[in-house]
Amino acid sequence: MGNKQKVLVVGLGNMGQSHAKAYHHLDGFEIVGLCSRSLNNNTPLPVELSGYDRFSDYDAALKQLKPDVVSINTWPDTHEAYALKAFEVGAHVFLEKPIADTVAGAERVIEAAQKKGLKLVIGYILRHHPSWQEFVAQAQKLGKPLVMRMNLNQQSSGETWQVHKQLMKSISPIVDCGVHYVDMMCLMTQAEPVKVHAIGVRLSDEVDPDMYNYGQLQVTYDDGSVGWYEAGWGPMMSETAFFVKDVIGPNGCVSIVAEDQNKAEDKAMESDDIDAHTKTSALLCHSSKLNDDKSFTHKDNLIRMDDEPDHDALCQREQEFLLKAIMDDLDLTSHMQDAVNSMKIVLAADESVRSGQVVHLKR
Repeated sequence: MGNKQKVLVVGLGNMGQSHAKAYHHLDGFEIVGLCSRSLNNNTPLPVELSGYDRFSDYDAALKQLKPDVVSINTWPDTHEAYALKAFEVGAHVFLEKPIADTVAGAERVIEAAQKKGLKLVIGYILRHHPSWQEFVAQAQKLGKPLVMRMNLNQQSSGETWQVHKQLMKSISPIVDCGVHYVDMMCLMTQAEPVKVHAIGVRLSDEVDPDMYNYGQLQVTYDDGSVGWYEAGWGPMMSETAFFVKDVIGPNGCVSIVAEDQNKAEDKAMESDDIDAHTKTSALLCHSSKLNDDKSFTHKDNLIRMDDEPDHDALCQREQEFLLKAIMDDLDLTSHMQDAVNSMKIVLAADESVRSGQVVHLKR
């Protein structure tokens, strides 16, 4: 394929490496550099990435490489500044969530993309997962209002706990993970969020005194729908119900379930395993319709989700979407506005945790 998009990949943690491998394998991209603050010639990288030029200074890499695309996979508190710098040099941006650490910052990033006429794709990986797409479609058949219950608790230890503690220097679990699942709620309801209430607690002395490693939010939408989301990180977290994903409506409910207990107990389903975070295994669909004798009209329907893409394959789907957005000049207005809406909800939840008050969202 001619006219390959020259990509600078910034940040080489789990997400950055997965996205870099996607660019390596996709014909429409050409990696021109890898950048991370601590990156040097001795830093071990996956074999696919071992031959690319390495940079430890983002500004220098931008100036030297003049990339067509910058893929930003760094700590959340750098996202806004890095994205704005990329737009200034005329590069399209793939930006891992969240867009910024404030709603105003997110809006500045979007304004810059629109002003420059450049593409901004935010890393909402669940939007590209076929099973989650089906989950949203089934939820939208349930009528209104909806009750949406989701969580992602992670019993993290060792290296994963170190990553979580680093993340919590700038962002809480319900903000970092919550944007994905709140985004799914917004897709399911197609409604405007109006108020948010949340609670949180610090469960470890290893967490900064002004941060909390467990949080739970409740959001109400203008169609009467309500959503609940819970996230906790750390070695103390329970794995009994670390992955709850179900939606209830007047017409019934749909839930993500394990097809059998053995799968639920498999190591691949451990809560701090990144591949487990998008696994569905199966969707269990229940209809509330009753016969004249008040028995259920339909048996529950199990939709098996075979051959699900793994984490790297999902990242490749995201980058295929980015390439299509660039090559076909897709209108990403709704994509970007949805990202702002999910940011508003999770940041309102963070405000609610700290204030103890219900936060009413401006419309």
